[in-house]
Amino acid sequence: MARSLAICGATATGKTSLSLLFAEALDGEIIGCDSMQIYRGMDIGTAKPTLAERARVPHHLIDIKEPTESYSVSEYKADAEAAMLDIESRGKTPVFCGGTGLYLDAVIYDNKYSGEGGGGEVRDGLLKFAEENGALALHARLAEIDPVSAEAIHPNNVRRVARAIEIFEKTGRRKSEWDAESRTGERRPMTVLGLRFEDRELHREAIMKRCHEMIEAGIAEEAAKLYESGALADGMPASRAIAYKELVPYLRGEESLREAEMRLYYATCRYAKRQATWFYKKDYITWLSVDGVYKGTESMEALFQRALSAGKTDL
Repeated sequence: MARSLAICGATATGKTSLSLLFAEALDGEIIGCDSMQIYRGMDIGTAKPTLAERARVPHHLIDIKEPTESYSVSEYKADAEAAMLDIESRGKTPVFCGGTGLYLDAVIYDNKYSGEGGGGEVRDGLLKFAEENGALALHARLAEIDPVSAEAIHPNNVRRVARAIEIFEKTGRRKSEWDAESRTGERRPMTVLGLRFEDRELHREAIMKRCHEMIEAGIAEEAAKLYESGALADGMPASRAIAYKELVPYLRGEESLREAEMRLYYATCRYAKRQATWFYKKDYITWLSVDGVYKGTESMEALFQRALSAGKTDL
């Protein structure tokens, strides 16, 4: 049996359901691999496993931070590896589940990171500089010290620009140098199954269905709490999450709930495309189509059996 398993893929592909079946079959526990499910109070918008689902199988790295707290890839790597050791020490199987590719890469490869946590006075000072002088001025500072990272990071992504400058100021080395080293690590033995729609139209239908279900479940109320607390302000971790900032115009009375739902739909489609582009480049993933599950011609249990067969050399 492989030491560990991962279920990955774009949003709305059924990762949670399949991971539960695997965890139950392999006497495993699930480790979240989602950069937004780590935050408390962000349940509906992140499609976080429900309390009932978490009662079926123990989950790790979910609800571990407040929406205003930063959390780096290096921190996730350390926390995920600690969770793996804990799970394995009890004779159980770690099952990763999520759509954050950077997190999965951090665990699969013995990558090196800056070793410095994000946030604090340096980060606050950089974000304040951007607020007072503009995003382009902050990006220009990055271009002076790390042209390679500046080329890769859009000026409007103030948080990432600030993080890149912060790494240099704290470590004396450029982010691009750390990134180059992070790609030299050896690969960890792990079975990685990816879920995807072969029919893109079906995927868009699944996303629309999920967006409607989020609206019905009260995503507007959840977004309102975050908005009122200041967690959706520019630069805050929660402001990067799809499903919350898209509701802000509605919360301000600038558009209808239906318009907000469509805004959410289009943003989620773009995000899913970015996820798919990332994962499709990875040679460590064995892909499984979920078209039949969505159309009702294949059960999730049948997909599970197909997944077992696909990963039979490792599971």
